[in-house]
Amino acid sequence: MAAQKINEGLEHLAKAEKYLKTGFLKWKPDYDSAASEYGKAAVAFKNAKQFEQAKDACLREAIAHENNRALFHAAKAYEQAGMMLKEMQKLPEAVQLIEKASMMYLENGTPDTAAMALERAGKLIENVDPEKAVQLYQQTANVFENEERLRQAVELLGKASRLLVRGRRFDEAALSIQKEKNIYKEIENYPTCYKKTIAQVLVHLHRNDYVAAERCVRESYSIPGFNGSEDCAALEQLLEGYDQQDQDQVSDVCSSPLFKYMDNDYAKLGLSLVVPGGGIKKKSPATPQAKPDGVTATAADEEEDEYSGGLC
Repeated sequence: MAAQKINEGLEHLAKAEKYLKTGFLKWKPDYDSAASEYGKAAVAFKNAKQFEQAKDACLREAIAHENNRALFHAAKAYEQAGMMLKEMQKLPEAVQLIEKASMMYLENGTPDTAAMALERAGKLIENVDPEKAVQLYQQTANVFENEERLRQAVELLGKASRLLVRGRRFDEAALSIQKEKNIYKEIENYPTCYKKTIAQVLVHLHRNDYVAAERCVRESYSIPGFNGSEDCAALEQLLEGYDQQDQDQVSDVCSSPLFKYMDNDYAKLGLSLVVPGGGIKKKSPATPQAKPDGVTATAADEEEDEYSGGLC
């Protein structure tokens, strides 16, 4: 079966080459027919699991489409070549081709397809190169934002923010979350703004920037419904505990359901939050213990006895 498909692919390649040849009566290559044959060859090689040959066929198809000024179809072929590289576990190279495809989609005037390609590339590389994935998600968000598709834009910004937090890149995470919050405010999704304020505060406290954390809460009072919400009350309690270096109070707030059921990356920030200097813990009052037999005086009693007869 595989051998049959490989032979089929080779036949399509040979046909494509014929379409590209010129002669006395044929002055211009037939790029359209050649691209079609390269595409068929790619499918045959893919079915035979010959991903290297499939990738090469896709690239030839893309070049033929480019020569024919069919940018959309060229971009599709580059994206398919990228997916063949993914099958070969060559993820950075795959992402590179998918990025190239997305730029061609934009040039062709199909930004939605460009954004979907970039998001796909981000998912491919997320576990291998989180920094590159952040960049891709941010690019995708920008494309959606330019198209005024704010809900899709903010979803991709959220992915970028969580990856930044996971990588402990807190300065960049704080800016990313603020951008999320601004968009949620613009689309009047106020309850999510409250959650983003919690995320911001946790990030700022992990940056050891109490002033920025307090400012986030103060600025959020202007968001309808925030003042008086359970989110606001919890954050005020958290900041009070942090400011007073009361680790028990901070831990109680961060282990409450409001914090525990946030996105996993933010919940972890809460559970790992330590007040400056290690903090103080409230101790339960010690129960006075009975003196063992034969012991009649404490150290304090002995000190009193020493001077009981006066100084002279």
